[in-house]
Order: sequence, then structure tokens, then C-alpha cells
Amino acid sequence: MQIQIQCCGIVLMMVLFYFYIRQKRIALNTQRAFLGVYGATFACIVLDVFSIGVIEYRHVLSEVFAKFVAKSYLVSLLGVALSALSYMCVDIYAKREVYWQQMRKYLILTAAGVLGIYAVPLYYQYSADGAKVEYTYEPSVYVTYGMALIFFVRIFHLLHKERAKINPRRREAVCIWLLVWIVASQIQFMYTNILIVGYAGAIGIMVLYLKLENPETNLDRNTGLFNSGALYQYAKQFYVKEQDFSVLVLLFGSIAYQNVQMERRELARMEIIEYLLKIPDALVFKNAEDEYYVVFADMETAKEGVRRIRSRFRLGWGVNDASIVHPRWLYLPHANIVDSVEDLLYFIRYVRQNAKTFSENDFLSIGRDSVEQMNRVHETEQLIIEAIEYDRVEVFYQPIYSTREQRITSAEALVRIRDREGNIVPPGVFIDIAEESGMILKLGEMVFEKVCQFIKRHPLNHYGMQYIEVNLSVIQCAYEDLAQDYIRIMERYQVAPANINLEITESASTNAKKTLLGNMAELMEYGVKFSLDDFGTGQSNLNYIVDMPVDLVKFDRSMTSSYFENGKARYVMEAAIHMIHGMNLEIVSEGIETAEQFRTMEELGISHIQGYYFSKPLPEEEFIQYLETKNAG
Repeated sequence: MQIQIQCCGIVLMMVLFYFYIRQKRIALNTQRAFLGVYGATFACIVLDVFSIGVIEYRHVLSEVFAKFVAKSYLVSLLGVALSALSYMCVDIYAKREVYWQQMRKYLILTAAGVLGIYAVPLYYQYSADGAKVEYTYEPSVYVTYGMALIFFVRIFHLLHKERAKINPRRREAVCIWLLVWIVASQIQFMYTNILIVGYAGAIGIMVLYLKLENPETNLDRNTGLFNSGALYQYAKQFYVKEQDFSVLVLLFGSIAYQNVQMERRELARMEIIEYLLKIPDALVFKNAEDEYYVVFADMETAKEGVRRIRSRFRLGWGVNDASIVHPRWLYLPHANIVDSVEDLLYFIRYVRQNAKTFSENDFLSIGRDSVEQMNRVHETEQLIIEAIEYDRVEVFYQPIYSTREQRITSAEALVRIRDREGNIVPPGVFIDIAEESGMILKLGEMVFEKVCQFIKRHPLNHYGMQYIEVNLSVIQCAYEDLAQDYIRIMERYQVAPANINLEITESASTNAKKTLLGNMAELMEYGVKFSLDDFGTGQSNLNYIVDMPVDLVKFDRSMTSSYFENGKARYVMEAAIHMIHGMNLEIVSEGIETAEQFRTMEELGISHIQGYYFSKPLPEEEFIQYLETKNAG
């Protein structure tokens, strides 16, 4: 029998092992399972070659010994099949107890197969010239291939049944490996003088190595640190084992390297990395360009490690300690406050994006309260998405009374959304989140379109109305195509621009003044008017009244309340009224709830009154009924 092909397989396996051990590795369950597959395959090839030699010299050594070695080779084939199944189960059944529950029955089956292989006969068949020995396919061989077939059928069944739990690359690699092995087995089964099963196994191991198990794929090429993929797999193991761990996230950026010369940055960065790698009982990962994770398996070790790292950063880095680097820190003493690695990464991203201010020295320690807040935000985001998708967005209208005309002449459109059960979600719950997520653009557009639909169904002049006020968020004001989109909607529903008054805030004009002014100019040319909302809540409202082309100023309810509660506030408000009237602008006073407040505002010359004294915000049909009653005659 020829052994050249099998010897090539041994060489290939040794080369792969050399490159494997030379790489920096991380302790992952799948890599340990891979080493099990590698060991079983390598043993199989070696035993194959050894058994051939022993059979050739059986008369010298011993017939019994030769058959024992030959059967041991068959057992190793069964070991390869079992290790392949184990490799799949490690990926699918991540929890240790579930994994062993699954594998226990296959270990029992394997033990029975091993006993069967050693118990039943194995015969030899000679070549036609009688010079060479070939295996016959007598009971030992049949038991081996039959048992291996059971394992392979189970593997393919798992690949199909549990495909959602299996990494697609792993699924592909295992399929290639097994198909190569099965084809080689069939060839060797039909042509007994062609020994290629072992070599086919080596090819399969090479496929697994190149596609999945090369430790180099877990490394960041620029720094040599473990990368985001390794972070995901490593952290996942803690959650599977329900084991707590700690995470310190270092956030670098332009602020961190402030006043650090460009040529010194790289030196400082490399020195920082070298230092982090020396922290005891910690692994360092690079998750993004400016984001580094230090993961501790032990909480007590984490406390000391974090203390040492923060202390070191108070000193300089690089040449002569000349570079002072100030990263921002996110510290999770207990990473199990979230339920999975996906939640962990999402949570850190959320905190990074939404932490308005960090604590002293830019250090933020994160606890369960932050997780609960994130969960609330996430749930609200889903509510907004569903409300937009399933048209659960509604517009309520709060009447605005004209003191001059003694009737309701306008109304403010206020957005409401409903949850899955049909309950109204207060705007205070979702507006800020909609703005932060960017969904306010779609939400605002839907509100404006619904207002235009309302005006088309119910012509305002028919009810003694002049216009509807629609709020613009800060994000909307910074949107360059706002004017074009709104004009297109008004034209679609044939709404007169005089029926629309858009409300802007001081913060909107501050953050995107150029874009806002451009949108305002285009909409005003079309015929739309503007109001300045929330007057009295900012620091520079008076300046913005002068700068912004508005026709109406809305006093915030806090300003109205202060007028009746604080003597000094009265002088401020009266002076503001005098100044605004001097600029020929109209005023709306919000938050009016009593007859006394109404009479006082009317005496002060306020032209429009809004508040619960007249009505709370009403759904469309109730608002129409209200108008028919209040503006009758």
C-alpha cells in the first residue's frame, strides 16, 4: 500500500500547527474544539501510516499486534467523526451543561462503536500478484463507516436545523470539510489501494484553519491587539456561562490628544498600548479606531487594574513624557447588568452617544440605572418606529383665542403617538428621543402632512379660523430640504400658505441658523409665516426676536406663571411686551388656566391666549366640535 499521500497530509498538518502556535491567541471554546478536531485528524493520519507499516511486517512483529494497530486506526476514524460533531455542538450549544447533555449520548455511542471495532474480525486481502496487502471490508470496517455515517448525518441535520445559531462562515467551512472527507472515503471504499482519507482530513483542517480558526483573524493589523470580532466571541463566553466580568472602555479622539503634536501621537499611542498589555489578568481589544476595551474576568482585579491605568494616564507619554493624553473613560464594574454581548456593545455605544457630560476627569462609571434608561430609550425608539410604520401618529389641536376678535382664530398642532395597545404616549416621553435618533424628520413630516389633510377636509375659514401652528424641531430646522418638502406637501393638498404658521425655537436658530434662514426665506416667499416659540426659556431671546423674521412671539408657560408668582418677573414681562409691541409683533401667552390669568393677559394687551382655560389639546373630531360650539355665530 502506498503511503506517500498520507505522508503529505502529515506534513500539511505540521505546517498548519506551526503557524497556529506562532500566532497570538485568545481562549475561545471554538478554538479549543478546533484543536480537538486537529488532534483527532492528525492521530488518524499517523495511525494510518503506522498501521500500513505494521501490516507489511506483521510476520515479524505479530499478527495480533498488526490487527490491533489496524483497528486502532479505524477507531481514530470514528474519533474524527466524533470531534467534528463536538466542534459543531460547541458553537450551537454554548452553555456547558447543554453541550455535555448533547454529547453524552454520542460518547456512549462511540464507546459502543469502539468495542464493536475491536470485537469483530478484520481480514486482509492481497493484491492480484500477492505482493501487497489490502484491507477487506469485513465487520470492523463496516462498523467504523456505519458509526461515522451516523455522526455525519447528525452534523448535517444540525447544520440545517440550527442554522440560525451557526456562524455562516463556520457552516460553509464544515460543509466543505465533510464533503471532501466523505468523497475521499467513498473513493477509498471502492478502490482499496488508494489511501486518501487521511489526506482529505488534512485538507478539511486546512479549510477550517483558513476560513475560521486562523488566530490572525482575531488581531488588529495596525496594533496587534485583539479586534472587535475577538471581543465579541470572548465576551459572549461570559454571558453563556453567566459569569460576571468588568469592562473599561478608553475613548480617544481629538480631545484626548489636544495640544499633542501629530508626530508625537503615534509614539504616545504605541506606548499606551504596550502599557495596557502589561496589566495583569486583563485582555485588551481594539473595537474601533478610537475605542479600546480592557476586559477583566475578576472584579477585584478590575478595581486595581482600573486604578493603575487611570494613575498612569496622569503622567505623560512618548518621548520624555511630553504628551499628555486625556481619554474619556466608560467603566462597567459589572458587565452582567446587560443580558448579552450584543446588548453590551449597544449599551456602550448608547452611553457614548448620549452621555451629555462625563464625571470628574471624564470618567463615567456605569450602573444598572443607566441600563434601565437605555432600555426605556430603546423601547421608545421601537414605539416611534412602529407608530410611523403602522400610522399610529395622530395630531391633537389646542385652540388659541384672539382677544381682539373674541373667538378662536388659530390652534397649535401637537403630535401624539399610540402604543401597541392603543394608549396615547405623552410627547414628553418620545420627542427628545425622536430628535436624538433623527426620526423626528419623518415624524415631523407626517405631522405636517396630517395637518394639511385636516385643512383640506375642514377649510379653516368655515370655522372662523385663520391658521394652524406647526412646531419645527431643531433637527428639522437643520434639514436643507425642509422648505421644498413642505411646499410640495401644501401643493399636494392645495393648502393656502396663509393657513400655516411654523414655530421655531431659540435653540433651532442657534444650531443651524444659516440653513434655517434659507428655509424660512423660501417658505416666507411662498406665503408661510413664522413664530418664535418658548420665549422666556432661553438666554438671548430678545436678540433672536430682532434677528429672526417672525410675525408672532409665544410666551412660554413658565414666563406666564412667573408673572403671577414673582414681583420682579412682572416688570421683565411687561417690558418685553412693550418692546415686542414696539416691533409690531403679536404675542401668544401659553399656559393660561384661570379666568384671573386670562383677564390679566388681556389687560396687558396680549393678542392671543392659549391654555387649559379654553381647552386641552383635542383630537381632530373633538376639535371640530369645539369650534362649532365656541365660534358659532
